[in-house]
Amino acid sequence: MAKITKKINELVRENYVYASVLHYFGIQFYDYAENTLAQVCKAKNLNIEKVVSSLEAVHSTPKDLPLNEYPVDLIIEYLRHAHYVFINEKLPYMASLIENLDPKKIGHAHTIRDLQLLFPLFTDDFIHHIHEEEDTFFRYVMLLQKAAVGKANLAQLYYEMEKHQIHLLAVEHDTHDDEMEGIRDITNNYHLDQNAHLHLRVLFLELQALEKDLQTHAMVENQILFPKALQLELQVKQMMKNKKQWN
Repeated sequence: MAKITKKINELVRENYVYASVLHYFGIQFYDYAENTLAQVCKAKNLNIEKVVSSLEAVHSTPKDLPLNEYPVDLIIEYLRHAHYVFINEKLPYMASLIENLDPKKIGHAHTIRDLQLLFPLFTDDFIHHIHEEEDTFFRYVMLLQKAAVGKANLAQLYYEMEKHQIHLLAVEHDTHDDEMEGIRDITNNYHLDQNAHLHLRVLFLELQALEKDLQTHAMVENQILFPKALQLELQVKQMMKNKKQWN
C-alpha cells in the first residue's frame, strides 16, 4: 500500500498507464498532481483498496491468444471486443487528455493546436471505418460461415457473394492501415525532450501505445482473418458449384 502516500504526479511518472486507471475513477492526474493518492481518494469518497488494486493490475501481462487456431467467428468476436475498447475507452480517454492540454502551462502551443484540430477528425474517421468493417466485411464472413454448415439463406448468399469478394475487401482494407500518419507528423514521431511536461509525456506515450495496438489489430485482420475468410469463401463457392451440378 506504499502507493497511497505518493503524490499523483509521482505515481504517473512511475508508470504512465496509471493515469488512465485514475481517469476511470474520475481522477484527472493533472488536476491533482501534488495531492497524495490517499488525499484524492478521501476527497472523492473512493475505496482506496479498489483503486490500488486496479493500479497494480496494470502490471499483469495478458496471455497471447492462439488466434491462428480459432474459427472465424471467434476471431471476429475478438476484433469486435477490441473495437469496443477503442471506441468506448481508449479514444475518449485520449480525447480528454488532448482537450485539457494547456499551452500556457505546457508550452508546445503549435503541436497542441494541431492535435486538438486533428484528433477529433481522426477519431470520427476511425469509428466510421470500424462500423463499415463490421457492417460489411464481418457480416459477410459470418454469412459465409453459416453457409459452410448449411444454415445460410441461399438467396441472400447469392446476393452477398455477387456484391462482395474477400480479395477486393482485403485490398480496400489496406488503404486504412496507417491511420496515424498525420498524428506522427504532428508529434515528430512522438519525440519529446527530457524536460517535457508530464501531461504531454503521458499523451505521447498513449498515442504511441495506440499505434502499436492498431498495428497488432491490423496484423490479426490481414494475416489471420482475411486468409481464413478467403479459404471459407472458396469452400462455399465450391459447395455451391457442386450443388448446381447435382440439380
